[in-house]
Amino acid sequence: QVQLAESGGGLVQAGGSLRLSCTASGTASTVNNFGWYRQASGKERELVAIVSREGSINYGDAAKGRFTISRDNAKYTVDLQMNSLEPEDTAVYQCHADSRWYTYWGRGIQVTVSS
Repeated sequence: QVQLAESGGGLVQAGGSLRLSCTASGTASTVNNFGWYRQASGKERELVAIVSREGSINYGDAAKGRFTISRDNAKYTVDLQMNSLEPEDTAVYQCHADSRWYTYWGRGIQVTVSS
């Protein structure tokens, strides 16, 4: 089993920046894809950014050009640097990891962007 612990988030004004971090523990060495999803109130969960063990990155449309994901395989961490935040980025952000057989989710962390 893999446990995911998220940190960062909070309240920021439009145009500001935030950094989210997620640390995997347990059988963290089995994690393949590692990244972030988000879910805004009344909307479906969507991909923010995800990075494979080999370093291949996939960004959701809303993140392209503004967010940067980075992964440290030695520390079992994945960070999401979010710049130029907009009120539309307000959501619960969840860390996501998967292994060969399982999918794992963090508890979620609130990001609120005020206009």
